[in-house]
Amino acid sequence: MTSGRDKLLKWIDEERDDIVAFLRGFIRARSPNPPGDTGDAAAHVTGFLDAKGLVHRKIAPNPAMPNIVATFEGAKPGRHLVLNGHIDVFPVADDGKGWTREPWAAEMADGRVYGRGAADMKAGTTASIMTYWMLSRLRDELPGRLTLTAVSDEETFGPWGARYLMEHHPEVLGDCLLNGEPSGPESIRFGERGPLWVEFTVHTQGAHGAYVHATKSATKVAMQLAGELEKLAEIEHVMSDNVQRAVDLGRPVMDRMMGKGAGDIVSKVTLNIGTMKGGAKVNMVPSSCTFEADFRLPIGMGKAQLLPKIAEIAERYPEATWKEIGGSEPSWCDPDHEMVGIIQANVTALGKPRPTPIVSLGGTDARLWRHRGVPAYVYGPYPHGMGSHDEHVDVEEFLHVVRTHVLSAYDYLRMS
Repeated sequence: MTSGRDKLLKWIDEERDDIVAFLRGFIRARSPNPPGDTGDAAAHVTGFLDAKGLVHRKIAPNPAMPNIVATFEGAKPGRHLVLNGHIDVFPVADDGKGWTREPWAAEMADGRVYGRGAADMKAGTTASIMTYWMLSRLRDELPGRLTLTAVSDEETFGPWGARYLMEHHPEVLGDCLLNGEPSGPESIRFGERGPLWVEFTVHTQGAHGAYVHATKSATKVAMQLAGELEKLAEIEHVMSDNVQRAVDLGRPVMDRMMGKGAGDIVSKVTLNIGTMKGGAKVNMVPSSCTFEADFRLPIGMGKAQLLPKIAEIAERYPEATWKEIGGSEPSWCDPDHEMVGIIQANVTALGKPRPTPIVSLGGTDARLWRHRGVPAYVYGPYPHGMGSHDEHVDVEEFLHVVRTHVLSAYDYLRMS
């Protein structure tokens, strides 16, 4: 008798070409954010769900940024697993300068699919969509509930996307979340650092460029202030024992995947001065300067612990004012959770190395579920060209992620 797992793997092999074709069409459906219009990409998803006879809802508090939610109940009560992915992508800067292939063409070459969103995260969202479809074919033998959330507006913290669903449609919370953001198949992300964005503005009298004795320079004051803020990067936070153990074990994997040094900064505060604008003319002492600081907080450390330290430094610069302009608290869940073991078992069964639980340096919508107490895990392809040039995903790696999501969702529900 053919098992459910065998059926799922057989179906994925039979549908291989169509799954890849869906991804390529998804990439061609442009959805850069900003500006954030995801209508064509959403239509690509709903067209697929309609063709498969899968009932879904469109939830669009912003008409240009629709979210797609679908749910099915299994044969008997059980656990509720949520699949999440986003359909918006980074914009293509400078009209594609630096790309060797057209960013929206979804060209295939050397076993890869190229295009904006190929890695971040239309491959992962496709894995969620295919998982929902494949498991819907077995709903009569599965316990529990499976929910698909394909959301817009992830690239700008999700006020019209997953965050809106959290606040107005709590039925999408579930007992566990599986997400396919780019992460690398040798890792499972169980947490992520928290961004804290702060804007500083400096005002001085200003003067002719030759009269440097007459006034302070707003740009020089801003640079001095930014230099002092850099001292906050020396803060290292102490984590709970199980999280610290996972972080320590994951450092070598992080260095391999994200570059040497990634494993060192995961437990520290980091600072990036993302923008600095000041002055009107080369021969004028600037009277104003504004810069934006992107702090990243380690898991276990809240912004309430860092904001007073920022205030203490800023108080030494009476010419400066500052305000918080965005961010999110760090998020994490149990690195030893059952879902981690399920993913690891499926990855090794598929012939790949056992993935290591790690903390993400960047942010995902998974944090929103963790903030509500729902364990949320990320397993996706490598972030080749993410936010840069020649973004792409390896086809075999993409299909491996699809298989892992399908089997892991099946196993999680079966164990209800």
